[in-house]
Formats: sequence, C-alpha cells, structure tokens
Amino acid sequence: MSKLVETTAMLVQEKSIFEQGSPGRTGASLPKLDVPAQGPEVPADMLRKEPPGLPELSEVEVTRHFTRLSRWNYAVDVGMYPLGSCTMKYNPKINERTARLHGLAKIHPYQPESTVQGALALMWELERALMEISGFARVTLQPAAGAHGELCGLMMIRAYHLDKGNDRRTVLIPDTAHGTNPASCTLSGLRTVPVKIGPDGILTAQAVKALCNDDLAAIMITNPNTIGLFESNIAAIAEVVHGAGGLVYMDGANLNALMGKFRPGDAGVDVMHFNLHKTFSTPHGGGGPGSGPVGVSKAVVPFLPVPMVEKDAKGYRLDYARPKSIGRMRSFYGNFAMLVRAYTYIKELGGAGLTKATEMAVLNANYLRARLEQAFPVAFEGPCMHEVVLSDKQLKKETGVQTLDVAKRLMDFGFHPPTVYFPINVPGAIMIEPTETEPPEELERFAEAMLAIAEEAKTRPEALHEAPKNTLVRRLDETRAARTPRLRWTKQ
Repeated sequence: MSKLVETTAMLVQEKSIFEQGSPGRTGASLPKLDVPAQGPEVPADMLRKEPPGLPELSEVEVTRHFTRLSRWNYAVDVGMYPLGSCTMKYNPKINERTARLHGLAKIHPYQPESTVQGALALMWELERALMEISGFARVTLQPAAGAHGELCGLMMIRAYHLDKGNDRRTVLIPDTAHGTNPASCTLSGLRTVPVKIGPDGILTAQAVKALCNDDLAAIMITNPNTIGLFESNIAAIAEVVHGAGGLVYMDGANLNALMGKFRPGDAGVDVMHFNLHKTFSTPHGGGGPGSGPVGVSKAVVPFLPVPMVEKDAKGYRLDYARPKSIGRMRSFYGNFAMLVRAYTYIKELGGAGLTKATEMAVLNANYLRARLEQAFPVAFEGPCMHEVVLSDKQLKKETGVQTLDVAKRLMDFGFHPPTVYFPINVPGAIMIEPTETEPPEELERFAEAMLAIAEEAKTRPEALHEAPKNTLVRRLDETRAARTPRLRWTKQ
C-alpha cells in the first residue's frame, strides 16, 4: 500500500492581466511606415473615440502570465480524471502525431476530390470500423459532438416518420437517460414522456409497453445507463417499440463499456451516436473539438446527412444525391482532425485491443466499487459496468459531511473530483469512471484518498467543510457566484 500524501506545489498567485503592466508598455515593435499613409477605410461614425482599454504589457509579462495560468490547469496528462459519465481517458500521443502529418493537417475542404483521396479513404474506413463495432448499416461522421449527434439522430427519426406520412412526436425517455436527451427532443419539435426504471435500476419492457401509442416516434435509452448498469432488456424493449411503429435511439456516450461485447445494431437499435472524444480517445472538452458520428439501421439510411463518402471503381467520392437526406448538419464533412485521431486509435488497438479496453474499464470501475462501498454505499447492488455510482447517505448521516465536502477534499490529495450529484435520482451521488487507462497503483491511491476522507469525517468534520486547504484558490461561494456572477472585469 502506498503512503498517502497531500499535494503541494509552488504556484504563483496571479493577478488579472488587466491589473498588470503600465500605459505605453509593449512587447511588440513595428517598422516605420515606408509607404504613403492612408486614411481609415472604416466610416468615422464607427471608429472608437477612446482606445479599447486593453492591457499593456511587455513580452516577458505576457509569457509569464499565461505560463503561470497554464500551471493551474488540470489535465488528463497530469493525473486521473474520474468524472463519471464522461469517459475522460488518456489521449495516446500517436493519435496526435498522426493528426499532424502534413498530408492530413494541411489539406483544405475545398480541394478537388481527386486531390484528397487519402482523406476520403480514411473517412470511409473509419465508417466501416464504426459499423463493425456497433452493428449498424451506415454511419455519418458529420456531427460535431454527442449532443449534436443526438439532434442529428432525432432529425432522422422525425424524417423517417414524416416520409411514411406519420407526424409522430412522442419520445419515451427513462429516468436513467442522459440529460441532453430531452433538450435534443425539444429542439427537434418532439414531446418527451418519462419512463420509470425498475427496482433493480434498469428499464423493463412492460413499463415501455404501457406508454406506447399511435404517436410514439422513438425511445431514447442510455446504455449502460447513468447508474452504470447494463440495460439487459434492450432487445425486448426494441421489439415492443418496433411493434408500436417507433424507432429505438441508444445514447452511445457509454460505449466504452461495450466494445467487443455488445453491438447495439444487433439488438434492434435504429440510431446511436458515438462520442469519439470519449470511447475513441480524441481530445475532450476545451481541448476538443468533439465529434459525434451517428450510426443507423437500414431503415434510416436514406435520411443520413449529406454528403456521404462512397467508393466505386474510380476511387472515393462525396455523394450529395440523397433525396430523402435531412441535409447538412455542419459545414464540410465533420471535425476531420478528430476523425484522424479516432481512426488511429482503432487501427492501433484493433478488435482485440478495443475489447480489452472495455474489459479493463469495467474491471477498474468494479475494483473501486469493491474498495469503497463500505464507506460510500452503492446506489444499486451488484456489479457495475464502466462507472460506479456511490452515495454520501451513510457519511452524511453519521458525520454531516456531504458529497461536496468529499469532492473538495480530494483536491488536496491531487485528484480531480469525480462527478457529483449526478445522476439526480441518487441522493448525494458520487459518480466515478476510472476508464481503462489508469494503472492499479493510481486506482489504489484514489481509493486510499477516498477512505482517508471518510475516516477524517469521523474525527474532524469541520475541516472537511472548509476543504480544500492546499490549493491556490480555496473553496468558493458557489451560491453567490451563481446568483451574482461577475461576467466582465471592472477596475476596482
């Protein structure tokens, strides 16, 4: 067992850049004008009367400012990112090197197809790989994020029903679905109806059947669901929904728990988005952009966005001749650099490697579940999938220490906090997803920190209410920040 040590670091307290520098100070020099001066081409009434009030600093001040700020950042290259529902796995550097290859990084989407055959071939092969992994008939690579993929999928479902002369608008959404699902439905002009889960945390075909009617457009199932459990009734649910004339949408954000083990298309799923920035290790969040391709069953293929990459005897081409298509989802053909990274990851691991990644992700989550469930009870009994949902109910009852206190104290041990208070149907939820990329030693260090915090709560709970204590910025008043935000810097 490793020795648990709170983290310390020599970080410099940094003022706002507007509070630094001095009037007239600059880090740039320009040559004297050697051509006749011209008047401004901007109309006089559109010119500023006063300078814009930008900070004036030397080059060294600017460099130090942003370098210091960068040291405040936490990143997957720094340590474990246990955010549940996010799959924040390490991004292999070979993905980055491939995406920076001159022939891929320097091409332009307006080039003639004959000059970008390699890029089109990569997109074609990536689509084939995603089809094989998921069991779908075709995949569009256009959507720029998971929620964007949801919107794309629902637009295709809507088009599918309208093509049949049915203006169906009802979408069933279980309690354990991702929160973006209802929003995507609203944007698509659809009406959401909640579905209660069973006592074991999963959805039943009976509950779905009771809500089916002639207006049913689809059901949106997150699988594994947000409690970290596999929806084992999905095939039976798909049969019920299809029998009522609807389609089955599966939120693929948690696909990292399924690769090589379960193909949604084989279970009757009609539409699913992939999160390349989750399962296939492309940059996540602010380091993105993301990518949310969508796979579809044969019945939905005619409605895929244009263009689609096709292959014939002459090579690869972009197909716009799709009369039933929902049209473009974004400019050009998708976030191409993310497609390159995901393709590299899939080719590097191969089928056996992707399956192993899923096995390790599930094993890691269950290891943490076994280590922590005595101090932090699990939401539902039995093995979890890729993430484990714990609760603060025992700790809160015995010591008054809550989930937020645990999350803040973890920062003192050098860990980014896990997802907290989600899913909302688990009081005091602590949602942890270690992914497959964390070694056993890091998992054990995280478990030790969690257990140490639970013990500390019994002897000095008041200290946990004030955590973190070792970070550069201490605990903020989040309620005040939400109610009276400072969105613009003003000189004090």
